[in-house]
Amino acid sequence: MRTLLKNGTVVNVFTDKLEPWDVLLEDAKIIGTGDYSPEDADVAEDVSGMYICPGFIDGHIHIESTMMIPGQLAKTVVPHGTAALVADPH
Repeated sequence: MRTLLKNGTVVNVFTDKLEPWDVLLEDAKIIGTGDYSPEDADVAEDVSGMYICPGFIDGHIHIESTMMIPGQLAKTVVPHGTAALVADPH
């Protein structure tokens, strides 16, 4: 199934710019960015005023220093865009 996120602002981490692009997804994978029409997708969502950005990978964290169990830490950081942690135990 194809989903179109229309009128979003993409955080381009390669150019360090905010781009006014549409994002086309197929089976939850990005297959394109740019200018698309609703006919290009099965479902189109207007995301005007919203930002679309890749997930953050925290490259160095000491989970035990957070004083949280991993599940609770995940519940805390995922809503803020963290998609993965590289944990370094003491």
